[in-house]
Amino acid sequence: MSVARFAGVEPFGIEAVAAAAGTDPDVLRMENLDTDLAPPSAAVAATREAVGRDDANSYLPFTGLTVLREAVARRLTDQTGRTYDPTTEVVISSGGLAGILSALLATVDSGDEVVVTDPTYAGLLQRIRLVGAVPRQVPSVVVDGRWRLDTDELARVVTPRTRALLLMSPTMPSGLLLTEEEWHSVAQACDRVGAWLIYDAAMENIRYDGHPYRHPAQLAPLTERTITVGSAAKEFRMIGWRVGWVVAPRGILADIAQAVIYNTVVPSGFAQLGVAAALTDPAAGVAEAVAEWQRRRDTVLAQLDGLPVVTPDGGWSALLDASACGFSAAELSQRLLTAGRVAATPMTTWGERVAPRYVRLVFSNEPVSRLEGLRDRVLAALSG
Repeated sequence: MSVARFAGVEPFGIEAVAAAAGTDPDVLRMENLDTDLAPPSAAVAATREAVGRDDANSYLPFTGLTVLREAVARRLTDQTGRTYDPTTEVVISSGGLAGILSALLATVDSGDEVVVTDPTYAGLLQRIRLVGAVPRQVPSVVVDGRWRLDTDELARVVTPRTRALLLMSPTMPSGLLLTEEEWHSVAQACDRVGAWLIYDAAMENIRYDGHPYRHPAQLAPLTERTITVGSAAKEFRMIGWRVGWVVAPRGILADIAQAVIYNTVVPSGFAQLGVAAALTDPAAGVAEAVAEWQRRRDTVLAQLDGLPVVTPDGGWSALLDASACGFSAAELSQRLLTAGRVAATPMTTWGERVAPRYVRLVFSNEPVSRLEGLRDRVLAALSG
């Protein structure tokens, strides 16, 4: 019998789709957030050079290597305009999601409410439940073919029981990029009830069509309320390094650091050195990678022209409305695989009202040459 904290915790759905797809090379692999674009060469070289070194093979410091914490602090200072102390306001975690869990452990108690978007990454939803808190979901709505946050619903959902808002921009899986006005609505909501903003910055620089960068801590009401959780996995294409960071005002960071230390301690030293090299390398290839991902996104949108796909303004995936196609998300996922040879994950457990309508198409791991055949595959699934 499961303990109470597992009530409502459900599988991703990704693994089942991946297993069903098997190893058939003809299948378009659009079910999981991977990418075939190479990590920064400087990061690979630094990691290789450090493997086997005694100073890169230690548990210490428990809060992360100084060189990496300093690089992270400089990054956040540049992004926000607020100076962060690498010693007292930065901790290194074993991937971004370990940082998310630690931030939740430090900010919410059992029964507290945490606000997220619908749809939202299932890994965030389930971590809220694992710490004993209750996720409250604000719907994303489609306006002129793009995602927007329902700010009226946000104001209604945030109550005195809300202890934190856990938000991304761009979000997973929809690619919603919050506007200045939407961030102001978030700031007002946090200020009204004294809630923390846990900002999952995993994809913050993967923005398309020239959309400007915004960090919520740039807004005065959020500067001292924002806990930023970052990762090298996405924009630096360093999924396998499993290195993340949490940056926050020192009072709350001390508790987050305790959660990090007593949960996973730190990532390997050689992985940390590789990430430090990426963060300090002006040739890390982020802009080039984003340009390539945008070409892939644009190919998917062109291939699905006339079908109910919503344009993502950032991120690695687009959502196709299964309900508008006449199917449940699970049914369309199955048809896409069997008739179209496309592996796509149903968003059944990634939200309450919005997510279950959609299947996710990840475009970051397939080249344009293969994505150019997507339309025929999807049409075969719809008619097959």
